[in-house]
Amino acid sequence: MVDIPGCYSLMAHSTEEEVARDFICFENPDAVVTVCDATCLERNLNLVLQIMEAADSVVICVNLLDEAKKKRISLNLELLGERLHAPVVGTTARSKKGLNQIYQGLKRCMQERENGYERPVPIQYPSYIEDAIERLAPAVEKGSDGKTKVRWLCARLLDANENLMGAVRKYLKHLADSKEVEDCLTQIWNEWNEEGISQEMVSDDMAAVFIRKAEELCKGVVVFENKTYNGKDRKLDRLFTSRATGFPIMFLVLLGVFWLTITGANYPSQLISKVLFAVEDRLTIAADAAGIPAFVSGLFINGAYRVLAWVISVMLPPMAIFFPLFTLLEDFGYLPRVAFNLDRCFKRCSACGKQALTM
Repeated sequence: MVDIPGCYSLMAHSTEEEVARDFICFENPDAVVTVCDATCLERNLNLVLQIMEAADSVVICVNLLDEAKKKRISLNLELLGERLHAPVVGTTARSKKGLNQIYQGLKRCMQERENGYERPVPIQYPSYIEDAIERLAPAVEKGSDGKTKVRWLCARLLDANENLMGAVRKYLKHLADSKEVEDCLTQIWNEWNEEGISQEMVSDDMAAVFIRKAEELCKGVVVFENKTYNGKDRKLDRLFTSRATGFPIMFLVLLGVFWLTITGANYPSQLISKVLFAVEDRLTIAADAAGIPAFVSGLFINGAYRVLAWVISVMLPPMAIFFPLFTLLEDFGYLPRVAFNLDRCFKRCSACGKQALTM
C-alpha cells in the first residue's frame, strides 16, 4: 500500500513523494490503496483518477467519514464505485471502522487481475491528444517492455513534465534512448506547433480533463446538507495564511508553544529531580548498610541511576508538554497552514513546506 500525502498530479515535490510515485508508476504494484478525505472528495479524486490511469488495481479508501458527518456531508460510495469500476471503501480510521473492508477490496482487485479484467479507461483526453497517444503507443510499447501502462506513459511523454521525465530515464532507459519514440514525438510536436498548439496548452488541457471528470463523478455522490459547512475553515485560512497575518501569527503561536514548554517544564522537572535524587540518597545509605563495595555502588547508583534520573527529570517534562501541544495544533488544522506558509521559503532550498514541521 502506498500513500502519497499532498501529492498533486503525480508530480512529486519531496523525496517521499518521488518514491511513492515511482513505485506506483514503474514498479508494477499488485494493488494501490489511495486514501481520500471525505470532506473534500472532489479535490482528492483528481489524484485518484491519475493513479487509476497509471496502475491496474486500485482501491479507493474514503476516510474521515465521521468528520463528513459532523459537517453534514453525505456520500453515496456505492454509486462512486459503480462509476469508477473499482472498490470504494468508507472508513473512519480513528475508530478503526471500515478498515477490514480495505482487505476485501484488495481481494477483489486480485481476483479481477487473475481473471484478466480490464477496467474501462476513466479519462478521455481531447481528440488531438487521443490521436497523438494512438500514434505514439506502438513505439512506446516496444520501449517500455511491459513495465508500465502504455496509455499513461504516452500521455506523460506528451505532457513532457521534466519532474517525471527524470524518473522515465531512470526506470525506462531503453525507452528514453529510443530513436523511434523520439522521432514520433518530434513529428507530433511539429504538427501541433503548426496548428498553434503549445506545450502549455497541452498541459492545461490534460489537467482540465481530470478536474472536470472529478466534478462529474461527484454529482449525486456528494451531497452538502449545509451549503456553508466550510465557511469557518475559509475564514481561518484567510487569517492564518494571508501575507499580512500568516507569518506574525505563526511566529507568535510557535513562540508561545516553546515558551510554555520551557517555562512550564521547570516546575515538574524540579519536582521529579527532588524525588529521584532523594531515592538515590536512600539507595546509597542502603548499599553502605549492606556492605556493598564502593566501586559497585558508585557504578550502579552514582553512575547509571544518577544519569537516568537526570535524563528523566530534564527531558520528560518538556516532552510531556510539547508533543501534546503540537498534536493539538495538528488536530486543529494549524500545522498544515504553517507548512503552506513556509512552502515557498523551503522550495528555495530544494525542500518543501512539510519539512518545516520536523524542524
